[in-house]
Amino acid sequence: MTIADTDTNSALQALTHCLKDHLSSNSIQSPVMLGIHTGGAWVAEELQVSIDKEMPLGSLDISFYRDDFSRIGMNPQVRPSHIPFEVDDKHIILVDDVLYTGRTIRAALNEIFAYGRPASVILAVLIERDGKQLPISADCVGNQVALADNQQIKLSGPEPLKLEIIEVG
Repeated sequence: MTIADTDTNSALQALTHCLKDHLSSNSIQSPVMLGIHTGGAWVAEELQVSIDKEMPLGSLDISFYRDDFSRIGMNPQVRPSHIPFEVDDKHIILVDDVLYTGRTIRAALNEIFAYGRPASVILAVLIERDGKQLPISADCVGNQVALADNQQIKLSGPEPLKLEIIEVG
């Protein structure tokens, strides 16, 4: 089942609005943005255009930081991370498409800290769904969705971004 394009766009608009408010209310100057491959990187590109086209943008591939190699196999598709700025003392906006268990975010945080020590990390996700396994919550969320255990959300893109609910197992 495909989530309507208007729902995808409204989630992106809500996320943009929340992030602008968060940056403003916390007086955060000169943030940088990192999107998690691949969906989070696509969402980060959209956010950068909406918030500040001059904001430095990078991407993370968390393959080597995952804790589930036994489930996904030892041959993940690895892409290089691209961080075109220093991490130390930066306010980093970490972007992902779906926050589910929290394990992807944990892996991303581990990778970020391998590069240095940021001043803060703001988590922005397009969709948050039920099923957390780790105590990780987003600062900004585009939309919250409750799904059955046999359903997942898939983001395709980058042009256009489209959310789908798919049955698994």
